[in-house]
Amino acid sequence: MTSKNKQQRNAIVQKTTESSDKIVPSPKKDDYVLLLEHLPPLPLVFVILFCSGAMWVFGLRDALATGKNILGEMDYAYLEFTKSLKWFDNSKGWRSTQGGLSAIRQITTDDNDMGGLFVRKLLGATAMGVHIHKLLPILFHPKGCIWESGHFRPLLTTAIISNIAIATLYGIYLEDFSTANAEGLPKLFIMILGFETIVLIYYLLGMKKITRGPAVVMPEGKTPTSIVSRILARTVAVVTGITAMIAGRDLFFPGYIFKFFPRDEVYLEWTGAFLHSPPEGSPEAADQGMDAAFYIADKFLSQMLALNILILALYKFVSAFLVKYGADGSGIHKTKIIWQGSFAGMGMIFLIFRLFAPAAKSASWDPRWHLMSMGYELIIFFLYVFY
Repeated sequence: MTSKNKQQRNAIVQKTTESSDKIVPSPKKDDYVLLLEHLPPLPLVFVILFCSGAMWVFGLRDALATGKNILGEMDYAYLEFTKSLKWFDNSKGWRSTQGGLSAIRQITTDDNDMGGLFVRKLLGATAMGVHIHKLLPILFHPKGCIWESGHFRPLLTTAIISNIAIATLYGIYLEDFSTANAEGLPKLFIMILGFETIVLIYYLLGMKKITRGPAVVMPEGKTPTSIVSRILARTVAVVTGITAMIAGRDLFFPGYIFKFFPRDEVYLEWTGAFLHSPPEGSPEAADQGMDAAFYIADKFLSQMLALNILILALYKFVSAFLVKYGADGSGIHKTKIIWQGSFAGMGMIFLIFRLFAPAAKSASWDPRWHLMSMGYELIIFFLYVFY
């Protein structure tokens, strides 16, 4: 190489080095795009926070402050129609029970009606569980979940079905609410659920083509079409399956006695099912059949409770059986989004059952088997959500 060529080469290297030193790093547009791909759209977040958040607050009121008026005249009319005001005592100021957990008594009597309070508090806990499925992924974005990869699709689809079901049941009883001049709050609930459903459908149908991640190494015994967890699926099939059967009875055939369930008639009597839906041909029907119409509000609460339990079961069945592992392992993220809500919902239900156990036992209905079954399912979900 001649000296002239060496000088030209050194000049080019020096020029390149100087130009590279002057390069100004560009804004990280890739990070912004990545953020949009991972997180749900902001309008959807606000709608869920407003709609599901409002429904969650009313569930919280029913569970922890039964009978407390938080929305003025329309709320008072609703509470009066559902006979929830009898448990709200504010006569002693801050020392009053005010419909809280301290209103739960150890012994059931005709006067305190612990079975009726159990239905209302459990209804509030299940309502919180239904709507917390949508709130938790919004407030606390699960690690590894990507919106553009379709990880939220099973959750949104199930949420749409649940909203329509709840609004439909409110609509069925709307005439009874109107007769008692208490239709204001149910209509508000229908509008909130309807608006949220429309937005959910819009984003679900408008979702772009799913961007699948790279293929992952399948764990032993897994294929892309396998369910995510056989252990959890078996647990859901047994525990939640039995629960769903009882809830289905309470929703579609209230008052019907399952003879193969021990003391099922005691449970129905304790929760007031024989008052609003006495079995045909039974002594209760002969004695109280004419009065059943006066307990239409109790029937509504019982059926709404059953519907909420069925919706919680639907979330678990969808995540346990319908979501597949996937070649990219996306099934793990899809199910964990739902499992964290199921775990939170089951925890609140377990708490209510445990608090009412002495009162139920005093009425000859022993919920220990229910607590053991729910406790086992709760532990399984805890392990899969956090480990």
